[in-house]
Amino acid sequence: MAPGPSGGTQSPGRRERNKQRVKERLYSSALALFTEQGYDRTSVDEIAERADVARGTFFNYFQRKEDVISAWGEERRTKLLGYLEQEDAHSSHSVAQLVRCMSVLARINEEEQEVTTAMLSAWVKAGRPLSEEPYVAQIFADIIESGARSGELVPDLVPERVGNLLRDVYFGALYRWSQHARDGRRGELDEELQAVLKVLLHGIAAVQHV
Repeated sequence: MAPGPSGGTQSPGRRERNKQRVKERLYSSALALFTEQGYDRTSVDEIAERADVARGTFFNYFQRKEDVISAWGEERRTKLLGYLEQEDAHSSHSVAQLVRCMSVLARINEEEQEVTTAMLSAWVKAGRPLSEEPYVAQIFADIIESGARSGELVPDLVPERVGNLLRDVYFGALYRWSQHARDGRRGELDEELQAVLKVLLHGIAAVQHV
């Protein structure tokens, strides 16, 4: 057991808490710098200095600067699932679940608009949209599959395909909202997401074609 600051020993629990605090400090410092000056213009040295740790300490927690982006994505996934669980989304009808999921996604982004705008840019520059699993698409796909089984949605849907489509709709709206924020224009992300979802649910054809 390692010696503590006062010459005693430091318990494993305290040591883990200290490590977690350092990681959180590095993470929050990185996000703050990415927001203030951009992902490309932020170095690991600057992150370590902001967090008040040695440069090498950064690599004890993140192999590369890009890993901060993955941590941000994981945090958002955890937050999304937590919000959906709190709102009991899994016990309602599938259409209501889709509406609620879009609202929760809007809330997560609007809660930290400046950080979201900066991190979206970093996420794209690091190539993460191509390399990370599309967890939002899977959440949508699960809802679609449940709705098709219950008869609330048409039975011949391919859940993964619809999930990917809804994810694309979400990110398209998110990027537009982010760009508007950069330009100083404020828009309601939830309003946009709900409007597009309504179009998808009702279709755009005036008549049914064979």
